[in-house]
Amino acid sequence: MGTQFKIINDKKISYRIINPEFRNPLKPILVFLHEGLGSMAQWRDFPDRLCIETGCAALLYDRYGYGLSEAFDGIRNSAYMPDEAFVFLPQLLEKAGISEKIILVGHSDGGTIALLFASRFHDKVSAVITEADHVISEEITLNGVRQVTEEYEKGQLKKLLSKFHQDKTDSMFYSWSNYWLQEAQPNWHIKDALPAITAPVLAIQGKDDRYGSVKQLSVKLELISGQTEILFIQECGHVPHFEAMDTVLSKMKAFIFSIIKEPL
Repeated sequence: MGTQFKIINDKKISYRIINPEFRNPLKPILVFLHEGLGSMAQWRDFPDRLCIETGCAALLYDRYGYGLSEAFDGIRNSAYMPDEAFVFLPQLLEKAGISEKIILVGHSDGGTIALLFASRFHDKVSAVITEADHVISEEITLNGVRQVTEEYEKGQLKKLLSKFHQDKTDSMFYSWSNYWLQEAQPNWHIKDALPAITAPVLAIQGKDDRYGSVKQLSVKLELISGQTEILFIQECGHVPHFEAMDTVLSKMKAFIFSIIKEPL
């Protein structure tokens, strides 16, 4: 299906459902949540590949301020990720007609939003897959944001991102970077939400991720109530589904099949 739009929380949000022929009321649908500088287009063909491997349909969408969705107008504050998890995503699922259970697949900020959603909407979530997400703020997180801000201001990264975000690229980037670099962020965390997550979780992290360390995995292992698996990938940075695609596809496929009870 092509790109469609819904008004969610008074904002125009773009989304796509891919491989709809795989939809089955008894099988979960995958829901992809992009990174903090991402969009549904920036997943490239990874969602299609995972859908084909697992026989699942998927929902992709651009969050408010990203991609083809309405431009962000304002300053991102502490409500940014809770609003995405508790307001935008539930409304989008309802208005897009997603009545099946879901398996959340979230990258970076999208992974954090996925965990928050799973902490509250237990009846909707079959499982959660996160990549390079954040559950605590680390100095490496803030340094990574400072470095990428310098890269953006040199121009080449802005040119690349503008292919996906068009005239909203500056508002997208600076609302994200300012969110992470605001004074309160060294103490930021979502640890209080993790014990409420009862669904199975697969957490993936690259050893060379410039935004987070292995501590992101250890906190999830310690605090999430549901069964939690980890995949810590050597020689891999912030985008495991591209940098270690075969390894990530294989692990996600096995994890999803363990949820839907189908053999490899």
